[in-house]
Amino acid sequence: MLSQTFTVLNPSGFHARPTKMFVQAASAFPCKINVIKNDKKVNGKSSLSMLTLGIAASDEVTLETDGEQEEQALKELGQLLVKIYEE
Repeated sequence: MLSQTFTVLNPSGFHARPTKMFVQAASAFPCKINVIKNDKKVNGKSSLSMLTLGIAASDEVTLETDGEQEEQALKELGQLLVKIYEE
């Protein structure tokens, strides 16, 4: 299992559209993906679970990946956590 903490830069935080983009990217990986904010851990492949974290701008969240392609998932999804913006 790998884990790393990231700071969310999106001024709007994680609302429906960025969450959907993150979940779609996470679902492409075969490994288990968890996102942790404070003491709450959720499945990173579930939009509803991700929205319950209430991730806002400047929040620190920890990404955990476990299984096949965990290193690639941590790198790519970590970049999304930091830089995800609506287009």
